[in-house]
Amino acid sequence: MTENATLGSALEREHREIDGGIEEYLEALPKGDADPGPLVRSMEGLRRHIYLEEEFLFPPMREAGMVMPIFVMLREHGGLWRAMDALEPRLGSASAEEIASACQDLLSLLDSHNSKEEPIIYTQADEILTADASAELSDFLDAGTLPEGWVCEKAAG
Repeated sequence: MTENATLGSALEREHREIDGGIEEYLEALPKGDADPGPLVRSMEGLRRHIYLEEEFLFPPMREAGMVMPIFVMLREHGGLWRAMDALEPRLGSASAEEIASACQDLLSLLDSHNSKEEPIIYTQADEILTADASAELSDFLDAGTLPEGWVCEKAAG
């Protein structure tokens, strides 16, 4: 994360990168030789993004009183996680139309989620997080990886 960037702007940038990879894959899909790499990277990035929010961002925000908004975000993370779990195994076997539909569904879920998260959660991040918590989140944004086997809180539904 650059020194002048806010946490909110850095997290929003990740949203755009995740969406962009899914859109890139969708654009290539009708041509018949779509490389699944952009989609796979986007899903890996989304899982990492959900991890950093649930482990670094949401706990201090919940402690600051943002209980209901965080509850909604966690529930939506579960829906996103389940959508990715359903899509991944179909990549090699489902028709292009089925994959495109699943990708569009994922993008729709992301759009709905991000349209709440960005103005409600991210605008408060820099004000609510302590300097130490902000530094920890920033460090993870720069170089952190998703721990092996980690699953979001509401993945089971």
